[in-house]
Amino acid sequence: MLEVASALVGRKEWPYLQARVSLREQGSDEWPVTLFASDSPATIPEVAAGKIQIAILNPSMILKLAALGSPPFAGPLPLRSIAVLPASDQMVFAVTRETGLTSLAELRERRFPLKVSLRGQPDHSLHLITKHVLAAAGFSLDDIASWGGEVRYDSGMPYGPNRIGAVQRGEMHAIFDEGASAWGNIALDLGMRFLAVNENILQALEALGLRRGLIARKNFPKLAADVPTLDFSGWPIYTHKDAPDELIANFCSALEACKDRVPWAQAGPLPLKRMVRDSSEGHLEVPLHPAAERFWRERGYLT
Repeated sequence: MLEVASALVGRKEWPYLQARVSLREQGSDEWPVTLFASDSPATIPEVAAGKIQIAILNPSMILKLAALGSPPFAGPLPLRSIAVLPASDQMVFAVTRETGLTSLAELRERRFPLKVSLRGQPDHSLHLITKHVLAAAGFSLDDIASWGGEVRYDSGMPYGPNRIGAVQRGEMHAIFDEGASAWGNIALDLGMRFLAVNENILQALEALGLRRGLIARKNFPKLAADVPTLDFSGWPIYTHKDAPDELIANFCSALEACKDRVPWAQAGPLPLKRMVRDSSEGHLEVPLHPAAERFWRERGYLT
């Protein structure tokens, strides 16, 4: 069944991509180990409560929010990292040139009636991050609507026909989303601008636990200059800080054993040496679980 599920999620036409796997002894009434492949912060409280033993998340900085107890988390949560899949990414606040906007602060000052497309997935991390960013800038999505704008939750990725296509058709002014490398240059080719996140806003967000990023001109030639924003990098694999050492060591051993079989963006084996240390593409926002750190060090991935 696991092999069949693996084949299904690899099909382009298959819509069900999140996997939740529970394991138990044969005949047992309990399922003591659950693994959840999700990109959502909604899973974090389940890990903290011990209902899920190991999960994955995007981006890395959401774990820092949880560890600090920043909203929406009511208090600091006891989480530890096992590894982090490196994936360089930035948040993008893209608007059409016709708006005349250049920064989030200016959007608030002008009370601009922006028509913005957001991703339709309701539990995606970018909604939490967007809420924090706009709050630090002094307004909200509800304010945009009250100024005569429109906030629309559209299915699909930002480069899709109902999102970037809506901008082309003149239906929408803006797209707020992540995945800059996948759609940023498409937006720039259409004449869109990337709004800068002002320094005072970035400082307020860093105090919560979020991480500043940069949309670099070298990667987006049509930019006039680098654009300060928030970082959306990394897919941490994480657990409870008190998860049993044996479970975590076995998970690390299995991850190492399948590193050559797991599809990787750069068409090579999983880069375990990069996955067990902090990097610009995969931040260890919370410390490694002691059993994970011990395993990676004994196997030579950490020195």
